[in-house]
Formats: sequence, C-alpha cells, structure tokens
Amino acid sequence: MKVCLAVTTMVVAAFAIPLGLVIQEMARDRAFSAAERHAAGMGPTLSITTDRGQLTRAVATSEAGGDGRMAVYVPAVGQNPPLKIGDRRATAHDVEAARAQGRARTTGVPGGSALLQPFGLSSGEIAVVEIFVPESEVSNGVTTAWLMLAGVGVALIIGSVAVADRLGVRMVQPARRLVGAAHDLGEGKLGARVPEDGPTELRLAAVAFNSMADQVVQLLANERELAADLSHRLRTPLTVLRLNAASLGEGPAAEQTRVAVERLEREVDTIIRTARDAKPQTAAAVHIGPGAGCDAAEVIRERMEFWSALAEDEGREARVAGVDRPVWIPVARAELVAALDALLGNVFRHTREGAAFAVDVHSGEDAVIVLVSDAGGGIADPQAALARGNSGGEAGSTGLGLDIVRRLAESTGGDVRIGSSVLGGTEVRLWIQRDLRRGPAGGRRRGSVRRRTRRSARVGGGAG
Repeated sequence: MKVCLAVTTMVVAAFAIPLGLVIQEMARDRAFSAAERHAAGMGPTLSITTDRGQLTRAVATSEAGGDGRMAVYVPAVGQNPPLKIGDRRATAHDVEAARAQGRARTTGVPGGSALLQPFGLSSGEIAVVEIFVPESEVSNGVTTAWLMLAGVGVALIIGSVAVADRLGVRMVQPARRLVGAAHDLGEGKLGARVPEDGPTELRLAAVAFNSMADQVVQLLANERELAADLSHRLRTPLTVLRLNAASLGEGPAAEQTRVAVERLEREVDTIIRTARDAKPQTAAAVHIGPGAGCDAAEVIRERMEFWSALAEDEGREARVAGVDRPVWIPVARAELVAALDALLGNVFRHTREGAAFAVDVHSGEDAVIVLVSDAGGGIADPQAALARGNSGGEAGSTGLGLDIVRRLAESTGGDVRIGSSVLGGTEVRLWIQRDLRRGPAGGRRRGSVRRRTRRSARVGGGAG
C-alpha cells in the first residue's frame, strides 16, 4: 500500500508540476501577446502624425489607453519638443534602452510589467509605446489550473490506492488463510485445509498444502492402524499364555504368572483402544497390487494347525473343510492371517472351554466365502457386534477384531455378516470378492452362492 502511494504520488507530481508550469507560461505569453497587439495598434498613427492632440485622442480611444495602461514616448522632431502621452510607468532609462535596441523589451514595474515597443517615425526617429501588463493578467487562470491539476492528482492517488488495496486484499487474504491453516495443522488440527483460490502462485501453494495435509493425515492414520493391528495380533499369543496359565494349578508362581498375563492383556487392550480412538472412523482400504494375493486354503490350514493345538488343551473339537485345493483371493497373506486370528481368538475368548468350532471355505467363480462357526452361547445382537467393530468397542471388547475382518472384506467389495451357526453358536460369514474390478458383490449371482452355501454347510467357523 505504501509503495503504491509513493509511486503514484511521484508519477502524479512528475506530470502535474511540469504541466502547471506550462500553463503558467502560456498565461504569461497570452498576456504579453495581447500587450503587443495593443502596442501594434498605435503603429499606424505614429507613422502618420506626431501631433500631441491626435496622439492623445488615439491613446484615449484604444483599449489599453482607456484602461490607463498605455503611454507613448515621442522624441524631439525638428523644432517640436519630445512628447510623453498617457500613464507612464517605465523609467527613462528603460525607454532609451528600448529605443536604442530597436526591438521590444519587457521591464518590471510596480504592480506588474511594462512592454516597451519601438516604432519608426516618418522623420526617421524612434518612438516607444509602453503597455502596462498587471500581475493579475499574467497569472489569470493559473490558480484555477493548479487547483484542477491538484484535484485530478489527488483523485488519481486515491483511485490507485483503492485499486491497490483491492489487489492487495486479493493477495493477502489467501496468504493469511494459508498461514492460518499451517498454524492450525501445526497445533494438531488435522482437518485444516485452504480454499484453492486467489492468484495462481497462492492457488498452487494452497493445492500443495492441502495435498501435504492429506498425506500427513493418511500417514498418521496408517501409523495408528498399524499400531492397532499389531497390538491386536498380540492377542493370539496372549490367549495361549492365558489358557496355559490357567492350567498351572495353584501356588504363588502360578498366581503371579496369571496376574502378569492379565496385566499384559489389559495393556494391549489399552493400546488398541487408544489407537482406534485416535484414528479417523473410516474403513481403511487394503491396497493390493495387480497380481497380488494369497492361497486362502493354505493360510487357513496353517492357522487351524496352530489353533488346534490350543483347542486340544481345552478339549475343543476343531474342524476345517474346503481347504483341500488352492483358493486364490486378492488379499495379502498377512491381512488374511490377522483376520483369521481375530475370529478364532474371539472363539477362545468368548466361548466356554470345550465348545467346538469349525472353519468352512466355499469357493466360486467370483467370490470366496469363509464361514467361522462355534458352539458357544451365540450373540444376542449381531448388529450391535458389527457396530462395535466400527465404533471402537464396548463392554470390555475393543471391537478391532471384527473391524479388521470387515476392512479386509470391504477392500475386495465383499462384506461380513453374523448369524447363528449349525453348531448352535455364532457364525461369522466373510465374503471376499475375487475380481476387484467388479466392485461390491451383489445381485442374483451372489444370492445363488449364498443359497448353495447354506445348503452345503454342515460345520461353520467364526467367533462371537
């Protein structure tokens, strides 16, 4: 703003001052041109006569003479003495200098200036006509012109400052919004974003800032999700430790071991809840590159072998079906392992000892269904259980186990449902879409797969 004011003022001054001086000079030239015209009007009279009476009448009838601004100086001609007619203001020295030079000259007199114009007489002598030019006539209109120039200059300065202010606001506001958003992001407000408007440079800066903020949010979400997933995967060895500790019998060492396992389990639950509360409540997609995936049958056989050892210790019957041939799914092996451990871990955590469980795999052209069933007490409200998987858990459960399973299914366009199993407990059905390009599974084909699954399922898998 100050720079614009200074530059505009300099430009206005650079044009207005010379223009004012030109107008002042033009007014002076106009005044003296009029004086020369009045003096020239006496030339014909002086060339004809030097009679006092006739010259007096000629001066009196002229415009300048009538206003008392003309005087005529006639030198001595023959026996006639020199004549001085009219209101004289110039000194004799100035008159003689004009006569000697033979050309017009201007001299200062009280109240203005005097134009001395020499004329040749018929006798060869030189007469001088004096025209008084008052100061008011020399500066006539100059003051008005200066005021007009000053007004125009002030208007230009005000206008330029106003335009600069609008342009400055257009530049400053986006910059201030960018600074404010950066400050908010630095304070941990991850939702801070900048409107992508304004000049091109600031718009590009806003786009870059928003992209950076999105990356920060995504990185933090991935980090929290990873912490939650890793913590949840600790549930598998913790479950084994808890069950083994329960079989140690009585004694101080056994009791200390059980207390330590319980304390460790509570700490893991705290980590899971903290990570889930901090992360955005949206399902994070599981990114699978082209051609990536795993053999679900192999992974299920491996995990069932692990859990079967623990089931044998608790007197649980564990069965698996549909894994006798490869079943490819577009899911990373680690993600499927985490989902299966979450479901089977829930079976051991939330069902009585001795309750049987089973895993059944059904493979179709476009989808794979994994049924995890148990013979526990079942789930009174399956919808609420799925909601806990979305909301962070309640009643002593983090809800992250079902959330891991749900995210895995939804990443392929599938889903997760909870129902009653043929074993009398809970059945968790994990629907995995094989072709990621087809989007969510649905329609008649999906319904037919579901009906075939229901008819063929004799044992299911899952955890309540």
